Amino acid sequence: MVHHIVMWKFKPEIAEEQKPELKKAMAENLKNLVGKVPGLCTVEFIDQPIPSSTHDVALVTTLEKEEDISIYATHPDHVKVADTYVRPYVTERACLDYK
Repeated sequence: MVHHIVMWKFKPEIAEEQKPELKKAMAENLKNLVGKVPGLCTVEFIDQPIPSSTHDVALVTTLEKEEDISIYATHPDHVKVADTYVRPYVTERACLDYK
């Protein structure tokens, strides 16, 4: 198994009152990728980090094998979700992949 963790900060122009709705849409759409993207086993979306955190939200996924990370990254369903529900609202992406 391979783990793929991505963290983001919201763009400064995103209003606080917008964030709960954006987090909900991100979580639902990212979780719905399980069963659509080959090799993607689990998706957890972290939307309530504790105050000591450096990022606002995180995605924790489990994939079958290392090669599945590139399949996930370029899969049309994932690209659509990322381009619609994530990328327009976030900045300062950090990623960690490990076995």
